[in-house]
Amino acid sequence: MFVFKNAWKSVVRNKGRNILIAIIVAIIAAAATIGLSIRQAADSARATGLEDTSVTAQISVNREKLIAAAQSSSSSSTKPDFSAARTALTSKSLSLADYEKYAKASTVKTGTYYTETSSVSKTDSFQPVSTTDTTSSSSSSSSSSQGATGEGRGGMGGGGFEAEATQAGDFKLVGFSSDTAVKNAANGTFTMTSGKVFGYTSTSNNDVIISKSLADFNKVAVGDTISVTNPYDTSKTISLKIVGIYKNSTDTTTTNNGPQQSNSSDPSNAIYTSISTLKALGLDTSSEVTTTDSSGTSTKSAAAQLSYTYVLGSKSAYTTFTKDVKKAGLSSDYTVSSSDVEEYESSLLPLNNLAKFALTLLLVVLAVGGVVLIVLSLFNVRERKYEVGVLTAMGVKKAKVATQFAIELLIVTMIGLGVGAVAGAVSSVPVSNQLLASQVSQQESQTSSQQAQFGRGANVGAPGSTTTGNSSSATGSGTGTTGKTTAAPTQGAGNPFSTRAVNYVSSINTTVSISMVGQLLLIGLGLTLISALVGVIFVMRYEPLQILADRS
Repeated sequence: MFVFKNAWKSVVRNKGRNILIAIIVAIIAAAATIGLSIRQAADSARATGLEDTSVTAQISVNREKLIAAAQSSSSSSTKPDFSAARTALTSKSLSLADYEKYAKASTVKTGTYYTETSSVSKTDSFQPVSTTDTTSSSSSSSSSSQGATGEGRGGMGGGGFEAEATQAGDFKLVGFSSDTAVKNAANGTFTMTSGKVFGYTSTSNNDVIISKSLADFNKVAVGDTISVTNPYDTSKTISLKIVGIYKNSTDTTTTNNGPQQSNSSDPSNAIYTSISTLKALGLDTSSEVTTTDSSGTSTKSAAAQLSYTYVLGSKSAYTTFTKDVKKAGLSSDYTVSSSDVEEYESSLLPLNNLAKFALTLLLVVLAVGGVVLIVLSLFNVRERKYEVGVLTAMGVKKAKVATQFAIELLIVTMIGLGVGAVAGAVSSVPVSNQLLASQVSQQESQTSSQQAQFGRGANVGAPGSTTTGNSSSATGSGTGTTGKTTAAPTQGAGNPFSTRAVNYVSSINTTVSISMVGQLLLIGLGLTLISALVGVIFVMRYEPLQILADRS
């Protein structure tokens, strides 16, 4: 009890020095509170931001690995083995049955949808939207044969080598499995200007919807029948009934003025139908076509490309799904990815950068503050050397004297810590948001400089996706974040340098949580112990009689 009473009296008696120590500790505590708040916001947004949001996932071929393996096994050390690389990519493409198997193997609830993309050619009565009258049908398609193979080769979802089957023709014929697939069309969302979307059963076979541009170009309307041809056998005419006309919500139209441009790459020339229609026409992934190039080499490929998507309830479900499919036998030749997760993580880039800056600042403040406290503690002990001599001469053990100095410092540190924590909690929201706004502005400035440098949105590593980024908002324990939408470059269908909306996290709403209080207490105790250790060392070195003799 003597030690505590004496420590408190010393704290009250030496006001100036202790107030200075308290101010230093308060500054450290305020900086620590702001830094910890920012890091907590980043961790919370990263962990919970997609927990209540549907996440899509795709399984794709690990192209880098397969190409490297094919080239390393090549007999030539200088010339690339193109045939081996193409064979490796094509042979690893997953079929529709494979995708469905992995959906059933998952322990989490999954929704699925998919599209199959083929093509058809123009006729004299139905032409693609184009500035030229030249056909884009592949001249290499001199022969064709169709039969059930059960393989979805050339599948986009499987990440395989793009089949020549989808490069022929003037129109892209896209088959959808469900309304969900239509909603997530590769050309972007659209609205119906007349009619309605087709059904998905055999009763709706040959029903299609076309773009308003294509309808206006050919002067056709809902209820009309259009004629196209099979690009691999132009003698086969296909009749399709228009049941709806759509207009894209965003302008993704391309201009095909060049001689090498393909009409089918223009989104206006996309014809939408059901998977059932593709099967009936023999243009689905289970049908095979044979193409022959100018040198007489024949190549077999699927008549359509398959793009398969899994819909999961949250990011944690996506993580579980990734583990489940690997347990179900998915080899390392394939990867599981999610454009939603990638886009959300991209939206957190300014916040993550700010969290790194906050950690660096926190370490610097702790280091500088710790050094200052050690120096003050050293001067405190040296100034009170005579007091140490008197106490020890009276019979007080050095350990108790050292404990008194440590308790004094702890009292002052805790007071400063409390004041700093309150100040940090009050100022953390505006300060954090100001710093985060600076990071977002810097990110936007970088995008703007790329725009100025290239004259367009440059594709400099952004994930290739036409899907608008999810809202980057998250609510965690004591932490909320809201987003700010800005444009970021990405590859889009029909436009190799389109832009995608990225909803950057641009504001933080934090409160001091129990974990943060615990971390602040640890910081305070750490500073106290380090600073007090210096005083303890010096107290233990002092000899009371020598101190008194020097004093006299």
